[in-house]
Amino acid sequence: MSAPDLPPVPAGWLAWVSRLPPEGGPSGAQWVPRVPRLLAEAFERWGLVADGPVRTGWTAVVAPVLRDGEPLVLKVVRRSVDTDGEPLALRHWDGNGSVRLVAALPSEGLLLLERLDASTDLASVEVEAACAVVGGLLARLHVPAPPALPTVPPWAAGWLEEAARRDALPRRFVSRSAGLLRELSGDPGAEATLVHGDLHFGNVLAGDREPWLAIDPQPRAGHPGWDLHAVLRNRRDELGTGAAMRWSVGQRVDAWCDAAGVPEDVARWWTVVRCGVEAVWALDDDNAEEVSFSIALAKALDD
Repeated sequence: MSAPDLPPVPAGWLAWVSRLPPEGGPSGAQWVPRVPRLLAEAFERWGLVADGPVRTGWTAVVAPVLRDGEPLVLKVVRRSVDTDGEPLALRHWDGNGSVRLVAALPSEGLLLLERLDASTDLASVEVEAACAVVGGLLARLHVPAPPALPTVPPWAAGWLEEAARRDALPRRFVSRSAGLLRELSGDPGAEATLVHGDLHFGNVLAGDREPWLAIDPQPRAGHPGWDLHAVLRNRRDELGTGAAMRWSVGQRVDAWCDAAGVPEDVARWWTVVRCGVEAVWALDDDNAEEVSFSIALAKALDD
């Protein structure tokens, strides 16, 4: 039996990924040489035929494929603390509001998924309507969390402890984030819900069986309010600054919370916590613009 014809992976993307550090899995340099073998293994295991050029995400290759004539996509993911829960979450949702998982080999980061329209997401939909779509999907995705997922409060607490050691971050901003986390963690619901973790406008694609479906979860067990942040950090050029930003943030929060069924005040508090975490990550990336945005967003949510 001849080896399958594999779609080429862009060399520039592989070079970029090879510079990434390990994040609970292999480093980029360790993972990149394995990508051709992983593709070949998936094609042979599931009897796949290439059906177009690959797309690349942050740390994943997505190849359109056919299996017995059925259009699907193969996703090859670099394993990390953020991505390891994806097959578990997709299996738990079983296509109810999300892309359907057809098959998976989690130990190798291989996922076979239903094919959605990768050219059509929420980026061009009016922003409040887009927030309502995201919130509506999350109202279905926010189900009781399965065992074995990492939980948000202790994970976030670790990052906020790191934030407290960073002189570059305003003390008031850090203490506000940490104080809210302490208060919110006392709620029994703080670790009860399966949260998507990254449902922004680009992670909602058009489908055939439903108009819109969620993709690319970074799941944890947490509170539904944890998921608000994603629609506030994206399409940020439309937010404005100062008073305009406060108004724009308020409009998005209203639309998202109404559709998701999450109390607005609690969603705002969880998002301020997340701003503290995101600011530390931005410092680690030497991204001053992202640090400033996290601080400004937290202020807009608190005002």
